[in-house]
Amino acid sequence: MKDSMQLLKQLESKGETFRYYSFDRLAEHYDLSRLPFAAKILLENLLRYENSEFVQPEDIDTLARWDVDNWSETEIAFVPSRVILQDFTGVPSVVDLAAMRDAIETLGGNADVINPLNPVELVIDHSVMVDVFAESGALQKNTAIEIQRNRERYQFLRWGQQAFDNFKVVPPGRGIVHQINLEYLARVVFVKEDEDNLLYPDTLVGTDSHTTMINGLGVLGWGVGGIEAEAAMLGQPVTMLLPEIVGFEFTGKLPPGVTATDLVLTVTEQLRAFGVVGKFVEFFGAGVDQLTLADRATIANMAPEYGATCGIFPIDQQTLDYLALTGRSPDRIELIKAYLKKMDMWASASNNQACYHATLQLDLGSIVPSIAGPKRPQDRIALEQAGVSFRQWLDSQIPVSQIEVQGKDELESEGGPAVEVPVADGNKGVACRYRDKDFILEAGAVVIAAITSCTNTSNPSVLIAAGLLARNARRKGLQVKPWVKTSFAPGSQVVTDYLIKSGLNVDLDALGFQLVGYGCTTCIGNSGPLPQPVSEAIQQGRLKVCSVLSGNRNFDGRIHPEVQANYLASPPLVVAYALAGNMKADIASESLGEDADGNAVYLKDIWPDNQEIQQVMASAVQSDMFVSRYADVYSGDADWQGLEVVQSQKYNWPDSTYVKQPPFFDGITAEVPTITGIDNARCLLKLGDSVTTDHISPAGSIAPNSPAGDYLQQAGVAIKDFNSYGSRRGNHEVMMRGTFANVRLRNLLAPGTEGCWTRLMPNGESMTVFDAAMQYQQQGTPCIVLAGKEYGTGSSRDWAAKGPALLGVKAVIAQSYERIHRSNLVGMGILPLQFMPDDSAESLNLTGEEQFSIPAVSAGQKTVKVIATDKAGKQHSFEAKIRIDTPNEFSYYQHGGILHYVLRNLAK
Repeated sequence: MKDSMQLLKQLESKGETFRYYSFDRLAEHYDLSRLPFAAKILLENLLRYENSEFVQPEDIDTLARWDVDNWSETEIAFVPSRVILQDFTGVPSVVDLAAMRDAIETLGGNADVINPLNPVELVIDHSVMVDVFAESGALQKNTAIEIQRNRERYQFLRWGQQAFDNFKVVPPGRGIVHQINLEYLARVVFVKEDEDNLLYPDTLVGTDSHTTMINGLGVLGWGVGGIEAEAAMLGQPVTMLLPEIVGFEFTGKLPPGVTATDLVLTVTEQLRAFGVVGKFVEFFGAGVDQLTLADRATIANMAPEYGATCGIFPIDQQTLDYLALTGRSPDRIELIKAYLKKMDMWASASNNQACYHATLQLDLGSIVPSIAGPKRPQDRIALEQAGVSFRQWLDSQIPVSQIEVQGKDELESEGGPAVEVPVADGNKGVACRYRDKDFILEAGAVVIAAITSCTNTSNPSVLIAAGLLARNARRKGLQVKPWVKTSFAPGSQVVTDYLIKSGLNVDLDALGFQLVGYGCTTCIGNSGPLPQPVSEAIQQGRLKVCSVLSGNRNFDGRIHPEVQANYLASPPLVVAYALAGNMKADIASESLGEDADGNAVYLKDIWPDNQEIQQVMASAVQSDMFVSRYADVYSGDADWQGLEVVQSQKYNWPDSTYVKQPPFFDGITAEVPTITGIDNARCLLKLGDSVTTDHISPAGSIAPNSPAGDYLQQAGVAIKDFNSYGSRRGNHEVMMRGTFANVRLRNLLAPGTEGCWTRLMPNGESMTVFDAAMQYQQQGTPCIVLAGKEYGTGSSRDWAAKGPALLGVKAVIAQSYERIHRSNLVGMGILPLQFMPDDSAESLNLTGEEQFSIPAVSAGQKTVKVIATDKAGKQHSFEAKIRIDTPNEFSYYQHGGILHYVLRNLAK
């Protein structure tokens, strides 16, 4: 259609007049009932920006037509209403903005133009660690340690809060970004008062993969890399291919004893097997009505785990009831409903006429209690098979003694020789004493049991279930095993309120699940140190031990460097495994212990029934709790308010090991550089399948003898003050040294090793990845990475692209990519190439010892010929697909990255 489809109409509500862009003109030409809910949000976004430079009329036509049977790749622009950040990914984003203010002046521009155009909210939630646990003062002690450790970072964020417009910071100790977003920040429908009360759907992007949690509230949003988020803050649209939308129909009702966690693990397994990477998933059906808003948020949260861009639930009455519960005003709720009905975006389970690219179905009645692990969220295990599954995994593992482990010199204990004793299954355990208790630590021991993460702590049903299970266990006289590090880190202060009101906090405390902080903690790798006797026993016995957490991520090396098997489970199952103490136990059928009379106690004996859970929820979870807790959410405590802040437009970059001016814009010119080929590159790493962004850029602890540890010690930082990689993302010197430094990373170019090892070519000398990269840079030799399937799975971690870029990586050749990481590579000027469908490094006999040459690529080019030259000088070539997916992405690559593109445009 060549004529404009824009039509502004008025809506009256509570005596006030609002405006909105109506679909009425489009409805004259297209059957909009065919559009899924998510597609209507995208359509309104395009319609609102119809007259801008980045929306073409044909884009609106293609989307409005919604012809799933004749689908073609169409690039569209999406302009989010707001951006949300957490501090691990938010600090480097603000660092980049500060550096851009410096860089734009070198291009003749004005620093004032580097400023968010739409609301940006950053929640500090990733920095609290579980240093102190299982004692009443754990929260206060961990918070004090957090403030002390992160003072420089927090001062920087306080500076950003006053230096940038439209930028707010939620101080530490308030909760997890996604739960705060759900309970407070989400608008559902925006009202832009400075544009005559213009109404439009609340949409967002966030620098955390689990931004998708807000999809449970019917708000469209997803995770992007920090560099994409920064561009969005500065008015750059998110460009993407018009997504395919998969419909997922729920029928039936969850059986008694089954939790939302069990459901989401099943959904994750099913969708990951089906394949939804790069797609939207939209949930519908009569079964949706049986799910609480918190259940929906639990499912939406784990979209990154099932691989989708988002997993959205349309807005219905249950959505509005949740808004009322969490303290949103009645007038705003009434306005939201009126607007959605005008736009025909109000959900009806019985009248869903949407056309999807594919439709899946799941009977809620078929869900069984489950866990997932030992290292991937999609690897669901029925609880009744958990013990067998773990024992099979344990039998399959290579002995640690056969692997060269990074930091192996630290495995020697300071506590003297281990006392090994035989245990029932023929293996050996290690005699141990901790907190005046003697015990034998053996393989499979659950050494971490953590109720943590946004996925489950947003859901009162599973937290109350955990509290009731703890109460029932206490009454039976059961105790947590002495080697288990227990912790409870909810995503909202409201959780504390309703647990106190119900009295269940007392029972959780009694089993060691005291409140340790409000934040991500164990799920992001901030599990803190294990007790020294337990740590020494693990090291001396080379024991393969476990964690159980109510989180969404359990990748290799993420939870704790000494823990090799990690399992996701519902909060009540976390408590149950803390009582059992070992993953080899079949807790569905075996006794958890004995009561005071010597009778065996089983899980079924202490599992709370659904009616009791619902009764406690109804009496304990109250609206005034949300109103009270969020009344002063931005104010912070005395420590936060007392941080010294310099009032200035530009940052003065003090000497700091936390925040350092990055080199990304060094030498930038106003002219767009010419794309050149990659000549005689060396392979820095050859990697297998399912390499995650945690493998590429770990968030957890920094080993003292690692390149990053060496750097910090040379800078005068004591080992006890290292903090984590995540907390030091504002310092590129730490992060480039931490790139490919995950202790569980296996580089096939350096067989028989784990950690940050590679071989320097052509002589094959063994050294760290960082040292090899620096030598290649001194030689003027570019680098590439070879990888298998699902490269970059996991978190939306921009340092997984920034780090390789600083190490001199110019291209990655993988069998397939996870969505966010591929776009991050483009955003940092790294060329993502993909092997053709039947090819791989193995099938092409690539050892990683070759030299690789890749010609310069051009706009619209789909494939490129890669030439590999082996040691004998013999050349062979192969075709690779160029994964620069849109014209806009090619512009980013041509400029050397998305921020360079934005900076040059702003300077004009």
